[in-house]
Amino acid sequence: MVLAAMKALLVALASLILLPMAVASTAQERDAGVPWYAQRRDSSGQAPDPRRVEDAVVQVYAARAVGWRAIFAVHTWIAIKPRGAERYTRYEVMGWGVGQGAPAVRVDRTGPDNYWFGARPELLVERRGPEAEALVDKIRMAVASYPYADSYVTWPGPNSNTFVAHVGREVPELGLVLPSTAIGKDYLPGGALVATTPSGTGLQLSLFGLAGLTLAKSEGLEINLLGLSLGISAFPPSLKLPGIGSL
Repeated sequence: MVLAAMKALLVALASLILLPMAVASTAQERDAGVPWYAQRRDSSGQAPDPRRVEDAVVQVYAARAVGWRAIFAVHTWIAIKPRGAERYTRYEVMGWGVGQGAPAVRVDRTGPDNYWFGARPELLVERRGPEAEALVDKIRMAVASYPYADSYVTWPGPNSNTFVAHVGREVPELGLVLPSTAIGKDYLPGGALVATTPSGTGLQLSLFGLAGLTLAKSEGLEINLLGLSLGISAFPPSLKLPGIGSL
């Protein structure tokens, strides 16, 4: 009886993980006939033109990762523009070249809102005016304090999402809620077992990003298994599934 119940539970759990990822693998927006490096990388038109907008702007974006990783995960980054600045500064972590000595934290590799090799980015957070201006220096300090500036591990981290989650924890006023597909967000720096969530509205337990539990007002309830997240959220009401994200 117990074995049958455990078997049914494992089958249900496997279905909750594998079926959503199968759906995600068939719903990619990129042109399959174009190599990844030739996909569009121009502006998506979501960042205000600094020549026309005097106010400070802070934005956080997420876009589907490149190649096979797109089935599972997104890549995230942060863009800031102080009041009166003529350009944005974009901060992100990338793995390309790190093994050959390149830094993991990259600055201004491309524009603030550009397509990520064919994937249109989703705007996760936007702050403007005095609210954004108050965040600019805090974000810069958070970027400077990131402990893995020269390290990158695709799974379970530290990666691009570990970096953005770190900034969120250091600057809770940002109100950052990362999508459940931001694999690496649950990798806590220094091997910590407990930390605040990136939104600053709750707590999470994590075992090196491989298993964990999140409970927060903004993130809701998330269970992390091998970097993949299952969960529910009340604000807004949604179901979180691996590969797909929130429904």
